Amino acid sequence: MNSKTSQAAGTGALPSTARSLPIALIRAREGVMLPIRDMLSDTGITEQQWRVLRVLSEFGPLDTKTLADRASLLFPSLTRIANTLKEKGLVTQTRDKADRRRQFVEITLAGQKLIDDHSDQAARIVDRFKATLGAENYEQLLDLLARLDPDNPG
Repeated sequence: MNSKTSQAAGTGALPSTARSLPIALIRAREGVMLPIRDMLSDTGITEQQWRVLRVLSEFGPLDTKTLADRASLLFPSLTRIANTLKEKGLVTQTRDKADRRRQFVEITLAGQKLIDDHSDQAARIVDRFKATLGAENYEQLLDLLARLDPDNPG
């Protein structure tokens, strides 16, 4: 019996790619990100930069490790993104006085204005997802996805 036959016959049979969770998540991500990319097309910032600004707008100044975690970015990517946002005048970076290795990132007034200018459009995007799924299903989907998050203790 070859490995393909044993996989299909055994309990470890792979689901159809139409029912594959990783593939479904990738497809869903693209469906979710398309209207966000459209919204950001005239801003000159990327979806990752938007996430960083959103997190800073919500939580205030953060150290880079916490910011990377909350924005779901790898630390080296955050470093590059924060530098780009700093060059654009959308964030500031300061070193911790007690631990010079530690940096804090804070959204500027220009960065907050970018968030504020697009918040109504972003809210309409969320409302369309809620209308598509139904509000209860939308919240349930977020809860289910949180259960798959390895960093989520709950």
